[in-house]
Amino acid sequence: MGFTLVAWASAFVAIRHLGEEVPPGSLSLGRLLVAVLALGVMVRLSVPAVRRRVPTKREWPLIILGGVSWIGIYNVALNEAERRIDAGTAALIIQIGPIIVALLATFLFRERLTQWLLIGLGVGFAGVVIIGRSSSEGDNGDLVGVLLTALAAVTFAVGVVTQKKLLVGGMTALEMTFWFYVVGAVACLPWSVELVGVVRDATASDLMWIAYLGIVPSALAFVTWAYALSHSDAGKFALSTFLVPFITTLMAWLALGEVPPALAFVGGAMCIIGVLLTRRKPRTLEQVPEPAPGAAR
Repeated sequence: MGFTLVAWASAFVAIRHLGEEVPPGSLSLGRLLVAVLALGVMVRLSVPAVRRRVPTKREWPLIILGGVSWIGIYNVALNEAERRIDAGTAALIIQIGPIIVALLATFLFRERLTQWLLIGLGVGFAGVVIIGRSSSEGDNGDLVGVLLTALAAVTFAVGVVTQKKLLVGGMTALEMTFWFYVVGAVACLPWSVELVGVVRDATASDLMWIAYLGIVPSALAFVTWAYALSHSDAGKFALSTFLVPFITTLMAWLALGEVPPALAFVGGAMCIIGVLLTRRKPRTLEQVPEPAPGAAR
């Protein structure tokens, strides 16, 4: 999970770096094609030929839903949104997704919405709000950008829920991630011509950044995310992404020289505390066994 959070945080920095040079659609398709290639190599090297399989008829609807929503729509919507609103505001809105996951998980997977989970959710989201508002620059009221980020948050929630159902059904993290990305890449094929132009005109540095996005935050991080998700409650696990905006702020400070405001550190501390609170287990009352019939009381 730690690797996933750091890798996803680095993706925000990379997207911010590429935002002015590479259009959202071609950036998404280029990243996804690299991810499909990397995941295909991983499947070939780690899964014996006799154990490789295509999804069943019952799995395909979930894979198509998750792949189109989280991998396809999410990437295009977020890439375009970050051209319209600042990263702090985008990071704030995108964290609606984990809250939706936590609520859906109580209905779909019968996960308990404990007191500590609710308290941690509140503290962590308040920390995200502080980071987002303290990092905002200038006018961030672009309604289209806000709506696109909200759409990305919803598709994140849909993707996590479909992933959890597939993992509970027995699909491995690696094969599920591979098929998610195949579907997501197919959904982004309308930008193929635009991508050809980008590859022709882009600098070597930009192409390396696109390759990085496809290999590390996509192929590797989504596999580690899915593996960790298979060993945890979906709602509690998704709330760990509250740490991503804080990690992103630190990375932008180190890599891009963007000095974070003091309040960002306060918000980051609240995010960490909130995630830790969601990990607390509710106290259980010790039950006293009933005395046997006829025993002395």
